[in-house]
Amino acid sequence: MDKPAGLLSVPGRGPDKFDSVSARVRIVFPQATGSISVHRLDMDTSGLMVLGLTGRAHRGLSRQFEARKIGKTYIALLDGIVKEDEGAVDLPLVVDWPNRPRQKVDHELGKPSRTLYRVISRTDTTTRVEFRPLTGRTHQLRVHAAAPRNVGGLGCPILGDTLYGDPASADRLLLHADHLAFWEPLTGEWRKFNSPPPF
Repeated sequence: MDKPAGLLSVPGRGPDKFDSVSARVRIVFPQATGSISVHRLDMDTSGLMVLGLTGRAHRGLSRQFEARKIGKTYIALLDGIVKEDEGAVDLPLVVDWPNRPRQKVDHELGKPSRTLYRVISRTDTTTRVEFRPLTGRTHQLRVHAAAPRNVGGLGCPILGDTLYGDPASADRLLLHADHLAFWEPLTGEWRKFNSPPPF
């Protein structure tokens, strides 16, 4: 599914947060039972998601995510100039409890997180990058982009980021899951999907 920005991946607490990717998919596929979500995108992130409509499909996809055998990339537009054409960000992340749902860099308590990046283009004030996360921590790409350069981040928040950047810099978070590839659990076929970013 190609998730629009502003839609939850799974239902939240309360009836006002029921509308979500998994709720909409269950309407179209009422025969789907059990858990169908194998990964999530932040509500503000748009792009590709895969769901398992049967127990076998769900288990097969979940194992691939756990073993990091999924191919996935994101496109983001950053507020600022990334000088290096490519590289990696390695920063341990942990929830910032007093400021939830924010995450923070913590070298003592944080869990390892690694993101590869490649610059696609630059303007005078922005950088378009491709992110390839090798781990799947909450808000990983957002924190890795915004974290200062002197601690190992890119020092350039994603435009429109309401938690780690300037909320007024864009009318939405400019982060899009543009590529997703996985082994089809039932046939063993390598499947690839692409979705051009809407920005």
